[in-house]
Amino acid sequence: MTGNTKRIRVGIIFGGRSGEHEVSLRSARSIMDAIDKDKYEVLPIGITKEGRWLAGGDPWKALVSGEAGSRPAALLGEPGSRAVKAIEAPSGESSAMSLHDIATVDVIFPVMHGPYGEDGTIQGLLELADIPYVGAGVVGSAVGMDKAIFKAVMTAHGIPVLPHQLVLRSEWEADRESVIARAESSLSYPMFVKPANLGSSVGISRAADRAGLTAALDEAARYDRRLLIEQGIPAREIEVSVLGNENPIASIPGEVIPGDVFYSYADKYLRNDAQLVIPAPLDENMVRQVQQTAIRAFKAIDCAGLARADFLLDKQTGQLWMNELNTIPGFTSISMYPKLWEASGIPYPELIDRLIQLALERHADRQRNKTTYEPEA
Repeated sequence: MTGNTKRIRVGIIFGGRSGEHEVSLRSARSIMDAIDKDKYEVLPIGITKEGRWLAGGDPWKALVSGEAGSRPAALLGEPGSRAVKAIEAPSGESSAMSLHDIATVDVIFPVMHGPYGEDGTIQGLLELADIPYVGAGVVGSAVGMDKAIFKAVMTAHGIPVLPHQLVLRSEWEADRESVIARAESSLSYPMFVKPANLGSSVGISRAADRAGLTAALDEAARYDRRLLIEQGIPAREIEVSVLGNENPIASIPGEVIPGDVFYSYADKYLRNDAQLVIPAPLDENMVRQVQQTAIRAFKAIDCAGLARADFLLDKQTGQLWMNELNTIPGFTSISMYPKLWEASGIPYPELIDRLIQLALERHADRQRNKTTYEPEA
């Protein structure tokens, strides 16, 4: 930047009360390292596993190592200053806590995977505070996060999804035999069991028989009150990245070849055994189908900014099934979302820049909405 051009201050929020807390920290670190420092000034904002906000100092280090140095912080859900505030403990004779501005932000980049970050909750707070933010709004985030509701929306839009059943944790705990019998009556083994509201393969299991299904439901029930049982198929895992607001574009597709029975958490983040094949070996017609379906799904849930669309391609029939749409996909150095855009001609720092600009554009468009109504006499 030259002259007196002011840098845009980006608040990067990470961590949070989620089974994907550690993945969030990795994504945030990658973004903070790669962002254009001449154009953007970063304000790191960490959220602990208990839900406490930290800002000032180095909240990333505080979450990783437990070191002190960052202060308790808050963001008020009302329009105005856009200030991240430090929470000061009572002092002297005062018994009340006080708030002091740490810094104002121009835009927020939420990098919180899973509940309380990717599900519309943080987006709702930012809407109330009238702060531009990267990614989908409340509705797109919530629908993209909930696997069962997402599948219902896809079905309504004519986008194929695998046969599945939704089970409540209360149902499972009250009558396990009935749940098992219902699943076996409409699905065949192998089945996949997933928490409805979680990502990064946390809590997901493959069940090859009744004992496996029982264990899988117990595991998923640790993470959510809504559990998804899904038909397993011999499939190739195809992924494509989507970028944009009203007129999104899709990257070239990639393929994940798991090192495990499926693309598990350990496969993604611990062992690094999975192979990411970019571009995916697909014919031109299938490439177009993947890209077009990803954009249709993106628009169907009113997504914005970014999403990674995950597909299952049946090895036997060639049928393409929509699996998930991740509205805050992983941004680590080995994550598919930035890798696919890199291969499509958008390098990592430029991708971050585009996402921030999309957030500002979307916020400017929302400002055109009237928030008051004065009926004519």
